[in-house]
Amino acid sequence: MNTENKVGERIRTYREKFDMGVCDLAKKSGVDEATINAIEKGEVLPALGVLTKISRALGQRLGTFMDDQFKPDPIVTRAADIASAKVAGEGVNTLGYSSHSLARGKPDRHMDPFRIEFEAHGVDEVSSHEGEELIICLAGEVELTYGNDKTVLKPGDTAYYNAVVKHGLRALNGQPASIYGIVFMPF
Repeated sequence: MNTENKVGERIRTYREKFDMGVCDLAKKSGVDEATINAIEKGEVLPALGVLTKISRALGQRLGTFMDDQFKPDPIVTRAADIASAKVAGEGVNTLGYSSHSLARGKPDRHMDPFRIEFEAHGVDEVSSHEGEELIICLAGEVELTYGNDKTVLKPGDTAYYNAVVKHGLRALNGQPASIYGIVFMPF
């Protein structure tokens, strides 16, 4: 197991705490058993949409699985430190992006802000979850799939949407891209 990836361990801990089997969590979250097993073993870095579904199924905030320690307000993440704040350990997830938490250490938050770095050739996949999202394109071009529509975001462009509609993001034109993404999930 990747010792840097504590997300899988935390998911397993909460799942067992609530006396749920992997099959039960899969049914409740809509995430297949193989993916949950791979996440718990540290073999796969979960995409934010997957982690969101699992956190909701376990009745926890998204940050429950990402935070290492409490920090007093305000939470300041310096630009030079963003890369070290990767969510779910090191590396890029199977969808071709890495997420960097901008609120690590704030356990009582109601939003989850991230800086997300997309590889040049990410996967075009959609998911949905409760809540809302705000996306701010920083660099490169990002394609937002929202329902049946596709919209291209360029640096400075934003998109705000209901996350219950199937949505997905990926870099375009064979170039990497980056965004700020803020996820709000009612509890």
